[in-house]
This record gives sequence, structure tokens and C-alpha cells, in this order.
Amino acid sequence: MDVDRRVTVATPEGVDLELVLAGLGSRFLARLFDTVIQVGAIIALALALAALTGSVGGTSGWLAAAYAVLVFGVLFGYDLVFEALGSGRSPGKRAAGIRVVGAQGEPIGFLTAAIRNALRLFDFLPAFYFVAIVAVLTTDRNQRVGDVAAGTLVVREKFGGYARTPPRIEAPITVPLETVAVWDVTAISATELAAIRQFLARRLDLPWHIRIHLASDLVARLAPKLAGVPLDAHPEFVLEGVALAKGRPGS
Repeated sequence: MDVDRRVTVATPEGVDLELVLAGLGSRFLARLFDTVIQVGAIIALALALAALTGSVGGTSGWLAAAYAVLVFGVLFGYDLVFEALGSGRSPGKRAAGIRVVGAQGEPIGFLTAAIRNALRLFDFLPAFYFVAIVAVLTTDRNQRVGDVAAGTLVVREKFGGYARTPPRIEAPITVPLETVAVWDVTAISATELAAIRQFLARRLDLPWHIRIHLASDLVARLAPKLAGVPLDAHPEFVLEGVALAKGRPGS
């Protein structure tokens, strides 16, 4: 039985994107992994402080103050920095296969990550994230208080339904004009072409798991209308080729 909670959001390409929400198990593993890293960093800072204190002979007030600031940064800045700069993924979330996204599946920015993590202390109350656990179990979208305030979701990165996962690419694929010369794309409508171009224009701003899901879904929908197109190619190669072919006279 499928017990995963899912959220369906509409995208500008006209594809309904189904996000699989992360449950308590994967979120706990991510938090545990991140906590181990944080504790390790704090211990390393303490050892460095002890070495410096010994070298200067006695306790130094400025070293103690610097240590307190660094510990605060590790405890409260760790998740903020990784989520804002790491596409919603801390090392723990990356290991657990989950990430933080906006309500429409979009990447989160610094302000959103700041709001989400500013309430982490409240979610921790009275101990061991009790408030967060209750919130995740009782909200429709598995959100802790910080998620509700920031308008974020924690989702799984993997989507099923495809025989294989296309390779990850970081830049647009260049399709040679002579390759698409034999493609028959006359059945593709103006609305479908607009959806393709909408996706191609914003794909680099999408999280990888959403990007490949949308590209694969678009190709699957267009496949019955295409002839001469290598549908086993990377889905973004197909979409770029269709957009290029539709620019030919008579297409």
C-alpha cells in the first residue's frame, strides 16, 4: 500500500507535477546526519581553541568569544547556508534523498530559508523536535512550523515511472540543425510549442528532479505526434530538437 503523501501542483508547461512529500523517517535520518556533522564541527572548533589557548598561555577572552560566535554559526547557520546555496539540500538531506522546495516545487531563496530556519528553535521545543514531529504528523503537507511560515515543502527527489533515469546535464544541449531536418513535427500545436519553450527557458532554474520529471513527461505526451524523432534520446534533446524543427518553414 502506498502511504506516501503527495502534492500535485500545476506548472506553466501545463504538466501536473506530483511531489512526493518526505516523511518522518527520511527527515529524521537527514537531521541525524546533519547533527553528527554539526557536533563534529563543534568538537573540532573546541580542539582548535584548546590548542590556541595553550599556545598563548592561558584562557583568552577573545578566543572564547570567537568560539561562541562560531558555535552559534554552526548551530543556526548550517541549515540556512546549505538550504539557500545547495538547492534546498543540506548534507543530511542529500544523503536521505530529500530537499526543501517552495509550495510550487520551485527552488527556495535565502529569505525563505532564513524564515524556515528562524523557527527551528520553536520546532525543537520542548525537546527533540517534539513540536516539529506533531506538526509533520498533523498537517496535510507534512510541514513543521518553520515550513508553514516559510511556505516550503520537504520532498523526495526521486520519481518513479521511467524505465531509466536520463543523465544529469548542467547546460542546454545543442541539437544540430541537420539532425532535425528529417523530423516530422507538423502535428505539434502552437500551445504545445509554447509549453516546450516555457520549459526550455526556465529549466536551469529548476531543481534537477523536477526538471527531468517535466522534460520526460512532456516528451511522453508529445511522442504520438512525432515522427522520425529518436524518443530514446535524452528528453531535453528531444524538446530542443522539436523547438528547433518548428522554426523551419512549413513545420
